[in-house]
Formats: sequence, structure tokens, C-alpha cells
Amino acid sequence: MLAIAFIGLSIGFLGSFHCVGMCGPIALSLPIMHHLKAKRLLLILLYNLGRATTYATLGALVGAVSNRFFLTGYQQVLSIVLGCLILVVLLAGRFINLEATVFKGFHLRVQAWLAKYLHGQKSTAHFYLIGIVNGLLPCGLVYMGVAAAAATGTVANAAWLMFAFGLGTLPLMFSLMIVGRAIPVTVKQQLRKALPYCVGLMACLLILRGMNLGIPFVSPIMNHAASGAISCH
Repeated sequence: MLAIAFIGLSIGFLGSFHCVGMCGPIALSLPIMHHLKAKRLLLILLYNLGRATTYATLGALVGAVSNRFFLTGYQQVLSIVLGCLILVVLLAGRFINLEATVFKGFHLRVQAWLAKYLHGQKSTAHFYLIGIVNGLLPCGLVYMGVAAAAATGTVANAAWLMFAFGLGTLPLMFSLMIVGRAIPVTVKQQLRKALPYCVGLMACLLILRGMNLGIPFVSPIMNHAASGAISCH
């Protein structure tokens, strides 16, 4: 569980600069600055826990699906397919804005939900709900986390990895919301250029994981479910 948490935290923390670019404007639009410091910290925490809750739910869903592959001994195939799919999407993204085409309708709907929650009077619980809805926004970094979660093979592990992923984004998002200003454009541009390489590395690791090369942590030997079956006497 610690190793899975470390993977999720690492993906979240390393990609949190991308989160600032995507979710930063929403976070900065939350009316928190007029509250006392203690209340402000609570609202920021609730908002980010809302995002982490959505990520954990997505992890649990993909974990439920991927668990079927693990039970039937196809975990290697799943890992390789996920890695190849990420590489295909990554390459296609250089020519097509997938979020503006494939997910355009869903993106607009989520934005409408966010606008509804961002306007009007907001109770403390509203900040948690805003975080939950915000977590549904289409995002390449989240897809990478979901792919890594699917490779864990169980609902609990997948949900835990994605929750840790959400917590990994918390330090930078927390800092942004407290300071109240965005990261310089030049810094964001450099980090945005680095993100595809991080995604590509994750895809390659998933492919290596499925190849059963016997390399500790990178490509460990996966035992098929059938090998652990208890025979009937």
C-alpha cells in the first residue's frame, strides 16, 4: 500500500504544475480571501479533498474493471495495452486537441455545473462539492493516473492510488490559493513542455511491467491467477 501511495503522490506532485494551469483559474475564483485564516484553510482543504474524492472514485471504477483481467490472468496484456494506448493518445495529441474534440460536450457540461456552484451563496459544504465537480474536468494528467491505477488490479489499490494522486497535487494548489496569484507564464510553459515526457515515461513503464522481465519494481514477475488455484481432492 505504501508503494502504491508513493506512485500516486509522485504522479500528483510532479504533475501539479499542470493542475495549476488547468484548475488554477477555478481555484483562484473561489471566494475565500475575506474569511479568517483558519476558515480559509478549511475551505481550501475541503475543495482539494473534493477533487481527491472524485479521483478515488474514478480509481475504484477502473479498478473494478481491471480486476477482471487480473482474475483471468490477463494482467500483463492489460498493462501493455494501457501503455500503448497512452502512447497513441500522446502522439495523437500533437496533432489533435482531444479534450476539445472527444470530450468537448462533457467538458462544457462540467463547466456549467461549476458555474452553478461558483455563483450565489456558498456554505462550507459547497467548497467540497465544487472540488468534486472540478475533479471531473477532462485532463490528460488524470488519465495517466487512471491508467496507473488500472494496472494495480484491485478496487482498493486503484482507489488508494488515485486518492494519493489527488493529495500529491495538494501542496502546490494549497500554496496557489493562499498566495492568491498564478505561477509565471514562462514557468508554466516549461512545465507544460515537460509533461508529455512524463506521460510517455509512465506509458513505457506500464509496457515494461507487462513484459514480465523480472526487473524489481520496473517489470516484476506477475503470477497468473490460475497458478495460485487450489486443486480439488
